[in-house]
Amino acid sequence: MEYIKAFLIGGLICALVQILMEKTKMLPGRIMVLLVCGGAVLSFLGIYEPFQEYAGAGASVPLLGFGNVLMKGVKDAVDQEGMLGLFMGGFKAGAVGCSAALIFGYIASLLTNSKMKN
Repeated sequence: MEYIKAFLIGGLICALVQILMEKTKMLPGRIMVLLVCGGAVLSFLGIYEPFQEYAGAGASVPLLGFGNVLMKGVKDAVDQEGMLGLFMGGFKAGAVGCSAALIFGYIASLLTNSKMKN
């Protein structure tokens, strides 16, 4: 049942983003920034944690989840390091996800035959 719930909620998030892309003229990069910032704001307000516990991977995998991870990292670093944590908390929390994206993207580029667009 957890898989079905995660699939439905993750699919609903993706469907809402697709509707946003179709009905507005926003560029995909701006929509991604909106999602990350939205996840951070929901985390700051204390809404995202209960939502993530209910939805599981359906809430933690999309870009909303990345914003939540960054915000949690900043909160923890500020608690430990003080104001310096504002600058280092997000980097520490998001390092693994960003590194994995770069490494797997590089591996995919080696395994596929990419072509330049003209």
